[in-house]
Amino acid sequence: MNTVEQTIVDRIDALSEALIGVSHSIHANPELAFKEFHAADLLTRTLDEHGLPAERGVFTLETAFEARLNEDHPGPTIAVLAEYDALPGIGHACGHNLIATSALGALLGLQAVAPQLEGTIRLVGTPAEEKGGGKELMARAGAFTGVDAAMMIHPAGVNLSTMPCICVAEVQVTYHGRSAHASAMPHRGVNALDGLLLAYQAISNLRQHIRDNERIHGIITEGGTAPNIVPDRAAGDFYVRAANETQLEALKPRVQACFEAGAKGSGCEVDINWANVDYLDLNTNWPLAESFQKHGEHLGREFLRPSDLSGAGSTDMGNVSHRVPSIHPMLAAAPSNVVIHNPEFARWAGSETGDAAAIDGAKTLALTAAEFLSDMNLRESSQRAFEVSKGLT
Repeated sequence: MNTVEQTIVDRIDALSEALIGVSHSIHANPELAFKEFHAADLLTRTLDEHGLPAERGVFTLETAFEARLNEDHPGPTIAVLAEYDALPGIGHACGHNLIATSALGALLGLQAVAPQLEGTIRLVGTPAEEKGGGKELMARAGAFTGVDAAMMIHPAGVNLSTMPCICVAEVQVTYHGRSAHASAMPHRGVNALDGLLLAYQAISNLRQHIRDNERIHGIITEGGTAPNIVPDRAAGDFYVRAANETQLEALKPRVQACFEAGAKGSGCEVDINWANVDYLDLNTNWPLAESFQKHGEHLGREFLRPSDLSGAGSTDMGNVSHRVPSIHPMLAAAPSNVVIHNPEFARWAGSETGDAAAIDGAKTLALTAAEFLSDMNLRESSQRAFEVSKGLT
């Protein structure tokens, strides 16, 4: 390592106990989307304690925040993103406590070499990744205007230079019928649950005729109150996924037709509410991803090829990646057989293995950011790759 890199690593090592304390506190207090008050307060207080005042409630979201380093330095701007929301019922089974800690540690590591770097580093706290599309809402409010590159890490069971990622749209449906005694006068009722189940079956049939990289899945959130009452209300939440925005826009009307058919077949009325935000696929910036992997390998991590994995998730970091050059690599915080969105992964996210991923994530993000700010060739190749990916050249 050169002097700058060694200083970054040494600073993060010196702060590792405090950083792990932040991670464990967020892990022990899981909060859902838009309600991450403990996490946002803890992260911003920690920044304040290290002479990095954070602005809270930025870009229209109460639990979003931002801190800046080298704001008066000429040159490019790089954003390191933090996530800290949890999942209903299973807490930090996606390991967002590790994401937040890595981003925090990266900024604190870069603080030690700030006078030697060109440009500005921004730490942006982004709520509501699991539901609500916080990054897209912040982007619409200008959060990534003037940013030359954006990056974050995500924990997993393996090390990857990027996350296999597809688009997703969320839709909530509510069927309205008419209640009646289910035995004495069923003919007086209109069964809302029948409407939802007809739609569910229609979607199951539709799954036979969609692409391998498309998904439709959902749950029934309301199905009635008692067996002897014809349900006058039934509701469900569904996700619709596709490889890219064009395919997603083509699939959504087919799913819409299934919901409408359920209403028509049962005699119900239906409200179909598509979310305000669709999550886009991840437009990985490969020069930045290769830089990240290089630094991760220097720390002793072995990376798989993204093509070695089957399946894909979704993230609102995809929306950022279509605006600015971005990376979303994954670092192993659990054994390879442990999958995210599982209670077992939540346990690993609070383990020593998870702690190591948070510290390595902080170092690798900081080293990649420092290289980007210091190396004109990396900046130019990153921008050129982004323009090619967007069809601009």
